[in-house]
Amino acid sequence: MTDITDTADADTDDPGTGIDPGPDAGGPGDEQPAEPPPRALRAGEPVLLIDSKQRRYLVTLTPGAEFHSHTGFIRHEELIGRSEGITVRANRSGNFLVLRPTLADFVLKMPRGAQVIYPKDLGPLLLLADIFPGARVLESGVGSGALSMTMLRAGADIIGYEVRADFLSRAVKNVTAFLGPEVLDRYRVEERDTYAGIDETDLDRVVLDLPEPWQVSPHAARSLRPGGIIVAYTPTIVQAVQFRESLPEHGFGQAETVEVLNRSWHIDGQSVRPDHRMVAHTGFLTHARRIVTA
Repeated sequence: MTDITDTADADTDDPGTGIDPGPDAGGPGDEQPAEPPPRALRAGEPVLLIDSKQRRYLVTLTPGAEFHSHTGFIRHEELIGRSEGITVRANRSGNFLVLRPTLADFVLKMPRGAQVIYPKDLGPLLLLADIFPGARVLESGVGSGALSMTMLRAGADIIGYEVRADFLSRAVKNVTAFLGPEVLDRYRVEERDTYAGIDETDLDRVVLDLPEPWQVSPHAARSLRPGGIIVAYTPTIVQAVQFRESLPEHGFGQAETVEVLNRSWHIDGQSVRPDHRMVAHTGFLTHARRIVTA
């Protein structure tokens, strides 16, 4: 395998310049250590390897480890300390583009227990919930952590409720893998049932990914500040309808339900048309505000 390395030009004393390079300058044959590139890939962070057929592999860089595929292997040391955007070759054949994963890349490739909310819904959900830096958010049904890391990256302070210990553990691991351990200062997840109540008060947002979000409506009404926002992601329209029906009786108004459809386009020279396949229905997003009546 070709080793990709940087070399630095040695400093030499050029008599023609009249400038003495000084005692610390390297002489002939001496090379200064290469400076790592800005934002070099580090051990412990995830990277995305993309082959010539656009197959994607999510890998956590680990000293001494190797990535193996049908085209051979790539040593992680060949990537650690390098810039993203490079292309490396496996030892037998095949080139791989090396990139840091975007949030959307990571969500689609990360280990999961529960089904994740897909990127096409995560973006709109972030805006419908109006997540802002410092927002106090109660998230229930954290699943594999896709929504958690989306809101944390926007600056939210999250208290999560999750009834399954295995999902809770997986969510924390995924969030830490993508955002780093320092984010845990703003991410506290408890193994508990939101249907039984919410301990927190004066919350800015309540965000739900639950089978029966209408059971949380009365608890959210007591825990949200006036004007606060409740959002629920529901796979079926029947769930969305029942949730909507629960909102007015518990002091919520300005309710809206939306569905996001994502259609990509094929563009190749004069051949321009919608792609034959699209990401259509995944779920419904319902949001409302807590209203204070006189």
